Amino acid sequence: MPPNRRAMLAALALPGLLARGRAAAQQPWPLDRPIEVYIPFPPGGGVDAMTRFGLHHAGARLPGARFVFINRPGASGQLGMEAIFNAAPDGYTLGGIGSLNIWTLPLERPVRWRAEEFTYIANIVEDPCALWVLGTSPLHNLHDLVRALRARPEGVSVGSAAGVGSDDHLVLLALEEAADVRALHVPYNGTAQVQRDLLSGAVDVASFNLGEGVALMREGRIRCLGTAAAERWHLTPEVATFREQGFDVQIGSARGIVGPPGIPAPIQARLREAFAQAFEDPRFAADAERVALPIRPRLGEEYRAAVMREGENVRALFARRPWRR
Repeated sequence: MPPNRRAMLAALALPGLLARGRAAAQQPWPLDRPIEVYIPFPPGGGVDAMTRFGLHHAGARLPGARFVFINRPGASGQLGMEAIFNAAPDGYTLGGIGSLNIWTLPLERPVRWRAEEFTYIANIVEDPCALWVLGTSPLHNLHDLVRALRARPEGVSVGSAAGVGSDDHLVLLALEEAADVRALHVPYNGTAQVQRDLLSGAVDVASFNLGEGVALMREGRIRCLGTAAAERWHLTPEVATFREQGFDVQIGSARGIVGPPGIPAPIQARLREAFAQAFEDPRFAADAERVALPIRPRLGEEYRAAVMREGENVRALFARRPWRR
């Protein structure tokens, strides 16, 4: 083809190519591709349930959004949280977290995130810690547990669902500090695993969140010795708090949706608005109660501020009772 003809055809094609390029660049998020959602813990636990529940409701307010859930457990949540933090900040990677872990793990070992820099979208759940035994256990409350530990220091095994440095572990440390006792701590890597070993008798006591044990408690298979909440939960009015039993301990798992640092402001705004609309829908609270999720909606900066306060409390506890030297 003569050079002049090639140049003419290229010139004619250029506007079309530019138009298609502009259209691709302007393709509205989130229609381009699925949004990957990392869950740093195994399926079936509290963070997993919260993440899928929250994005089911908020996703309905994001036309065209498609979510791919990826469970990436390991190292007490470190692997999954690093995947969230270090992803491209384009709105196509989000994650579900329990906020306590983003503070505790850096106190123990190097991690590839900075808690202050996550993009905080929405907190959904605030699930208080609880200690559980089999329904046939001779232990009926925290005083029974403390007496057993005083009679046999480190003679009662307590499995923590999310392992060393998790809220499940910290509530045990706080009780040990308040009662001047010591238990035999057995760290796990997920709620399903510690529940399995509690039911089989492999551990005497299990530490996991209140909402995670409601189903088994209603079946009579396990009993709750106490919950580290400010007040009793209306779905479990028979369960006394630690404070009611004389132990000034209040620890739980705040669970929400975050993204890597630097997500563009318009995408952040759309995500937060989707959650705001979901929170206002009466079906959100009704569905949460049906699946025993103790909800605590917070958006954006309010969520971030609550996580920052939690970090201060964690560092104070670590200064008093370092769980790993």
